[in-house]
Amino acid sequence: MEYLNPVAMLVAAISALVIGFIWYNPKVFGTAWMHAAGMTDEKIKGGNMAKIFILALIFAFMLATALPGIVIHQMGALSLIGGDASQALPSYSAFLADYSNAFRTFKHGALHGVLTGIFIVLPVLGTNALFERKSAKYIFINSGYWIVTLAVMGGIICGWQ
Repeated sequence: MEYLNPVAMLVAAISALVIGFIWYNPKVFGTAWMHAAGMTDEKIKGGNMAKIFILALIFAFMLATALPGIVIHQMGALSLIGGDASQALPSYSAFLADYSNAFRTFKHGALHGVLTGIFIVLPVLGTNALFERKSAKYIFINSGYWIVTLAVMGGIICGWQ
């Protein structure tokens, strides 16, 4: 069974931009984020938006390539045999016959995405923000975006078979 689905990873990466478009909209958290980040309309308009969105998509795709190992449990079994199923003992095939689709749902992937956001992204962004003297509002707006985004990305990657 193949666990790395490039189409699912691309859709998950695109979902990060779609969620960002909604999350950082002025009617949602955009205005609060601009204030907390010290951004102005002039700074935003002065950026090369094509470059920003292309790089954001590349970064989101890079993140999507790391998520299968976090949200798909069977990747752990594959890693235990060195990544080459053709060299595995017969017990590996028996294991997959019983559990190849276990916990392969959007809901389960979303759960692991949320946990990844809380236990990896929040501490990283929070630490950076503290040293940058940013507010708790800044930390929670940005971390909240990544928690929601990783939930959706994890759900897409885990559930898409």
